[in-house]
Parts: sequence; structure tokens; C-alpha cells
Amino acid sequence: MAIILFEDNAHQSLLPLTYTRPVADLRIGILTIAEKWGKHLNQAFSYHTRAYLQGKFALEITADNLFINGAYCPDGDLVEAVDKLQLGEALKKDGVLIAARLGESDAKGFNASADFSRVANYAGEGVVIRHPEDIFRKNDAELRKDFVLLTKDRTSKTMSETNTIIGNDFFAEDDADAECCTFSTINGPIYLGKHTEVWEGTNIRGAFALCGDSQVKMGTKIYGATTIGPYCRVGGEINNAVMWGYSNKGHEGYLGNSVVGEWCNIGADSNNSNLKNNYAGVKLWDYTTESFRSTGLQFCGLIMADHVKCGINTMFNTGTVAGVGSNIYGAGFPPTHVPDFSWGGAQFGLQEYGFDKFMETTAKVFERRDHRKFDANEQGILKEVFELTRVYRKY
Repeated sequence: MAIILFEDNAHQSLLPLTYTRPVADLRIGILTIAEKWGKHLNQAFSYHTRAYLQGKFALEITADNLFINGAYCPDGDLVEAVDKLQLGEALKKDGVLIAARLGESDAKGFNASADFSRVANYAGEGVVIRHPEDIFRKNDAELRKDFVLLTKDRTSKTMSETNTIIGNDFFAEDDADAECCTFSTINGPIYLGKHTEVWEGTNIRGAFALCGDSQVKMGTKIYGATTIGPYCRVGGEINNAVMWGYSNKGHEGYLGNSVVGEWCNIGADSNNSNLKNNYAGVKLWDYTTESFRSTGLQFCGLIMADHVKCGINTMFNTGTVAGVGSNIYGAGFPPTHVPDFSWGGAQFGLQEYGFDKFMETTAKVFERRDHRKFDANEQGILKEVFELTRVYRKY
């Protein structure tokens, strides 16, 4: 049976994070949503997504196909309900399609809004991702679930005695390394992935995950619930933030209640605000309405899409959204919505980041990661996103 992660209109409400990936490729907790389903069902998976993403995120259809809504994170009850589906049957909650099991011919014409003759209703509750802030809001719950999923019936590496580990919910893969650090699991589990390093003098309070090949620099302070994705390097102070991968926040500065995409670089001594001076609720730019949407949150920091760079001492105001490929620098607070492929900031104003210039920089960034190639699929996605977002660059 093929597992296929599809997306409904959540890919629109999750912009700009989903310009460059399917919804199911969002990382929350330790794993991406697709990886969670793959592990729960012990199956390989593919994606049913927008045409310009399909080259990188392949679709594989067989005689028996289980389509799963990529905005839904699995848990025991939901996995059981999905696994019980028979061919031709769908699972819905409040009219929203969660899953459908289809034969080859029906799978080739799959439409999430189609009518299904046999529908089971799901009564359970779970974690669903609909807006960018859901990533850090729900990261604690997902991190705890993923910790159990990845460590069940396994034994952690015994860490160096120079470390202090408080509590029992600590797990390090065999080649993780740390010296002279403090790990507190009183408030949540801590997971150190393969080939990870935590440098001397770091203090980490769970829930926390450090994914494969990432590093935490000396003297870093991290509070839960925080996830650092693969191939990242971080330092300074981090609180309830999710970094997806291949991104760097290598210096002092504060990052809190935030999401940082892939291939981002945060300059030294950059900070984001996560609380307004008047303690009012935070609004975020919404691509679907081209206006600011109330999040209902008092604490909400920075939403940074893929390929964003910011200069040293950048100050991000509460509830800032930085679009794909933007390059932000200069004194003062940049706008709380920096359109995709913008260049500049408060001091010098914003202008369009020339696509050729952007691609030249991006190629250099990829060259530093030997196992990731800046191939035709990657280039094609960025070219399409540049055109899709042109309408927002109104300076």
C-alpha cells in the first residue's frame, strides 16, 4: 500500500512557509509530518502537491493507495482509524477529508474536495497545522510524541560525566557528543540526534530536539519547546522556536516563539520581539487576505521562510513575517511583512532582490553542503515562487 500525503487549502494559510514545500514536509516536534506517518505506518511515502513542487516531492501511485491529509499529525487514535480504511472509503472530521484509500484509477484523479460514497467520521481530537504560528505553538506536544516514537525500547548513549543531566527523559544517539553542559528534562524530554554536538557551557531545558548533524555553540541558553533541525548551528538565547534545517543562528541574540525555514542565516546580535510593549494580541500578515490576521496570541515572534538572510544587529518586531528569499539589513525595525525576494530594510527601504543575484548567492550556499545539490528541481521551485510572489512586492 502506498502512503501519499496530500494537501488541502492549508498550503495557502501556511504561506510563506509552504511556497517551497508541501504541507506534510513541515517539521514540527522532531520529524516532519510525512516522516511521522511513515514511521507510524512503517511505510515509505510520497506527496500529492502543487505541480511546481512535484518534481522534488515525487508522487508514487500503486494499486492500493492511502491518501492522508498532510496538515494532520498522527497519534495513536488517528493512526488506528486511518489504518482501518478499506478501498473506496474515506475518513472525515467536520466535513474535512483526513484520509481516503483508493485504487489506482481513482488515485490518478484524486481530488481532496471530491465526494466519497463511503465516509467514516472521526470523533477524535489531534494536532492540525493550519497557520504558521501553529508550528511553535504545538511543538511541545509533537516533540513529546516524537520522542516516544523514536526512543521506545532503545537505550541512550551514556554521556560524558562532565555533563549534568537532570531527570530521566534524555536520549542521545550513539555518535552525539556533549561536554560540560547542563540538560534539564524536568519540563520535557531532550533528544540529541546523530552526529550532533553540544559545546561547553550550554544550558538546555526541555522539551528540546537537536536533529542530525547540528551543533549548539558554547554558552548557548535554550528553553523548551525548541527544535533545531538537521545541519544547523545555533548560539545565543532560544525559546520555543523551530528551525527546520540548513540554517544558522550562530551568534548572540534572542530568538523566541518563532519559526525559521531552511537555508536561512541570522546575523550576529540579531533579536526578535515576541511580546508587544502594550501586551496586546499579535497579528501576522496573511497571504490569503493580504492583510493582518489576529493570532489570538500574546507571545508571537518571527516567521522566517526559506532562504532568508539578515545582517548583524537586525531587530525584528513582534509578529514579523519574512518572505522567501528576502535579504534584510540596516538600522531600525524592518516592516512586519517583508515581501518575498525583497532587499533592504527600515533604514534604506525595500526593493526587489534581483532573481539572478539571488540565485548566484543561493548556489554558493548549496556548495557548502556536499550532499544537497542546487539542481533543476530546486531552481525551478524558486523561479516559480519568485513569479508567484511578484504581486506582493509593492514598495
